[in-house]
Amino acid sequence: MTTPMKLRPAPVIDETARLLTEHYVFPEIAEQLAHLLRRRLAEGAYDVDDAEGLARLVTADLQSVNGDRHLRLKHHADPATPQQGAATQASMRREFDTSLGGVPRVELLGGGVAVLELAPMLFPLEWAAEPLSAALTLASRAQALILDLRANRGGDPDTVAFVCGYLLDERTHLNTMYWRGGARKEQSWSLPYVPGACFGGSKPLYVLSSNSTFSAAEELAYDLQQLGRAVVVGERTRGGAHPCDGWTVHPHLEVTVPVGRAVNPVFGTNWEGTGVQPDVPCAAVDSLDHAHTLALARLAG
Repeated sequence: MTTPMKLRPAPVIDETARLLTEHYVFPEIAEQLAHLLRRRLAEGAYDVDDAEGLARLVTADLQSVNGDRHLRLKHHADPATPQQGAATQASMRREFDTSLGGVPRVELLGGGVAVLELAPMLFPLEWAAEPLSAALTLASRAQALILDLRANRGGDPDTVAFVCGYLLDERTHLNTMYWRGGARKEQSWSLPYVPGACFGGSKPLYVLSSNSTFSAAEELAYDLQQLGRAVVVGERTRGGAHPCDGWTVHPHLEVTVPVGRAVNPVFGTNWEGTGVQPDVPCAAVDSLDHAHTLALARLAG
């Protein structure tokens, strides 16, 4: 019988501090956090026996300075490979395979209004293009569309652009990512062509949000809202606008570090910390009924 390896917090903290100082999009805050982690380690704050407990403690400290919810020490029940990003990708793949490719619901409601749920994530486009294209093509025939992002925790910005291609009439600048140091920026545009039929840019479109909607799902809601293309119905979202990379620092621990920041081309803002503010605030559980009523009224008018 193999004895489990005893958790040694010091190497985990040292590597986390190093990754912060080398990669975090805000270098000054990275230095503060690295100092905080090392001080807390010296004080014995991380003297725990289990990786999950250490992840919880370190994540709380990482988010204590500027509230960046993408800054985490994540626990993985299954051992992770050391390759950068591999732990998160393996976890995402399991969810992709059990969620119909991230499109668990396509339904036609009364009055020609369709609801399309994207959950639990906007998966990498090389996986998700086929199921998303099939679902969006099917929904294209509806008179109005409700996009349900209430249970969506984020994902790939390229997938955001892909979905937007079905909901707009022309190639549109959606977002700009500024990477650490500001020396490099990368624009995101909706695609000029997508496979299948498009819902288009003129029929009524509603986006459902909750306080669990996060990251790339927030970008999808925010981009469509700022363009005046969609009405957001529901709750204020969690508020995470920074793209991040992940590094394995222990067989069951992965540190995720934001390496860029998003800037909307319409108003020069993003949703970091504030979340996406709904146009029609209501409890998430009631948002589908509200959006359906709004869509019917719009179609009748």
